[in-house]
Amino acid sequence: MNASIADIYREADALLEQNITVEGWVRTHRSGKSVGFIELTDGSCQKGLQLVYKPGTEAAPADNHLLTGTAVRASGLLVSTPQAKQPVELQVSALEVVGPVDETYPLQKKRHSFEYLRSLAHLRPRTNTFQAVFRLRSLLSFAVHRYFHERGFVQVHTPILTASDAEGAGEMFQVTNLDLEALAAEPPQALDYTQDFFGRPANLAVSGQLNAEAFAHAFKNVYSFGPTFRAEDSNTARHAAEFWMIEPECAFCDLDGLIALAEDFIRQMIIAVQTEAADELAFFNDRIDEGLIDRLTAVQTAGFSRMTYDEAIAILEKSGHPFSYPVAWGLDLQTEHERYLTDEVVGGPLFVTDYPEAIKAFYMRRNADDKTVAAVDLLVPGIGEIIGGSQREERLDLLQARLQANGMSAADYRWYSDLRRFGGTPHAGFGVGFERLLMYLSGMKNIRDVIPFPRVPKQIDF
Repeated sequence: MNASIADIYREADALLEQNITVEGWVRTHRSGKSVGFIELTDGSCQKGLQLVYKPGTEAAPADNHLLTGTAVRASGLLVSTPQAKQPVELQVSALEVVGPVDETYPLQKKRHSFEYLRSLAHLRPRTNTFQAVFRLRSLLSFAVHRYFHERGFVQVHTPILTASDAEGAGEMFQVTNLDLEALAAEPPQALDYTQDFFGRPANLAVSGQLNAEAFAHAFKNVYSFGPTFRAEDSNTARHAAEFWMIEPECAFCDLDGLIALAEDFIRQMIIAVQTEAADELAFFNDRIDEGLIDRLTAVQTAGFSRMTYDEAIAILEKSGHPFSYPVAWGLDLQTEHERYLTDEVVGGPLFVTDYPEAIKAFYMRRNADDKTVAAVDLLVPGIGEIIGGSQREERLDLLQARLQANGMSAADYRWYSDLRRFGGTPHAGFGVGFERLLMYLSGMKNIRDVIPFPRVPKQIDF
């Protein structure tokens, strides 16, 4: 019978003394005169399986055909090895090389730097670290969908191509089918967008939020989970041009209701990885970020604190801490400020609410003080912001005034204004970058290392 390595460890008692077949890739291989050992991996779990074979027999290929990375199929008897490091091993009776490699294979037994492995994005999933990362990514994606499904949310597949700028920041990738080379060869002239595919400028979406709001006014609780794009020329460890966003949107919901949802969501995501990815978490805790498990457990069991932006600024100004970025009312909080608040002030997760209107997006609900909006960021120790959201502006006149103040076309956003004209409700939503959540749960420090094929400035390989 065929079995994955995960099946073997999960059902070891039932499979002992059975003849089974496994398929995978050689991670390590050593051979003596009388016995050879192969550590085989197949991606199904963090563990490898030890294969034991007799060199020189018809059942085993030549040792020089068993280089690291070789794809093999092996059959044999699964036996218990209580005195060894591994609980079971396969005593091989037949070993077939399915896909050989040569000496130029770039992944060897030694540890490679993450920077080097980024140049091998097509091969790095075969390493211990990236097997753990991308198994966790798959599990976490499923946990997100399960979380919202179990709570009655409807998933919305929002557009990737759009004429709207959900953030109003202008950092968008333009999409066109105009012949740019031909246009560049002509004398300078204004572009005629009526000749473009959509007859007007179009972009890759920076968020699915605006479209999700429309569906929230029909289904009450919805979420989108898909790729988003930011033309932000930033080479930090936390930014990428293409990433995935989780964006729930809830009708008949205010800021307090949104905060309750965000807190529960983070707790449940931590529980999901603790219970379903224990081996991966142990690996990350041991190899990547010592203390990760304790830190996640502390957040999962902690009370979540809450303060206003005004209170946060006052605390930071009085702290006397030598911040690299200035602290003043009206300026956005930087990561160092957020981490000071979580790590030094409250010692746990923190919701910061009611930010200045001038530094937040046009759709956020204006507060009664006429200078702040009903926005919220969730900050967590060691990371800073992990969730950002707000109650949306449901009052048509105030929304239209904000569009005008931001120089945005009322005609382009007429459909969005219609949601306030036709049965609008108080509603709220948040966004969480899937990769940043994955970084937080794994301890990985660079967003390029939690995306299968990262897109960053001046790099679109693979």
